[in-house]
Amino acid sequence: MSENQEVTVETSHAGMEACCVVQCDLELGGNYWNNQYESGKTGWDLGMASPALVKYIDSLPNKDARILIPGCGNAYEAQYLLDQGFMNITLIDIAPLLVEQLQAKYVGNSNIQVVLGDFFEFEGQFDVIIEQTFFCAIQPYMRSEYVKQMRKLLSPEGELAGLLFDTGFDFDGPPFGGCKCEYKPIFDEGGLRVDEMEITPDSAKPRAGTELFFRAGVKKSTDACVVDAACGIKQYANIAEKLNWNKINQDKK
Repeated sequence: MSENQEVTVETSHAGMEACCVVQCDLELGGNYWNNQYESGKTGWDLGMASPALVKYIDSLPNKDARILIPGCGNAYEAQYLLDQGFMNITLIDIAPLLVEQLQAKYVGNSNIQVVLGDFFEFEGQFDVIIEQTFFCAIQPYMRSEYVKQMRKLLSPEGELAGLLFDTGFDFDGPPFGGCKCEYKPIFDEGGLRVDEMEITPDSAKPRAGTELFFRAGVKKSTDACVVDAACGIKQYANIAEKLNWNKINQDKK
């Protein structure tokens, strides 16, 4: 954040502290988020794992599942995963100070990896990706890229699950709000199949009634198109073979 930007701190009706800047083209990169942690302006931090995500984690049967939490923040969900016996957790965040603290916290723990980096350039394959205040922290124009990247990172049968705000905010973000009617088309166009997206009764109190719990997987339509195309080629080959057989037999007459 440049020194000449005017900054004020307000509290939204959703109970979240927000950084309101005069300029709307704020670059939300590593420096910005690092400054937020250094200054203690982390109003999005619940101080605990989200109840809705605790409930979701409790439903996961495979303790060996490859789990990613992008834009992990203080990673309360990661600690809950570890406490429940999950053994393959990856965290990624763009804020150096935060990552350094998490790496120190989990040093020597082979069940969790903490990565400093840009989610949009990250590579890997994961069975579960957990969304917690990351989608709302990026500029809205990047949401399509978010979905495309999630599709790349998910294994064929993998699942993206988490919370999205179902509300607008009366300040320039982050966080950036929205609604189900905006989100679903973005997921659909990006290649993800939304299996669930509804207001959750399990929000933490400051966010009650303003959060959508969702689950999404990789759409199978692309694969189906490939199969259909292959079937079409096979049918075409069968027709061509029959035509050739007819021609040969016609010539014999």
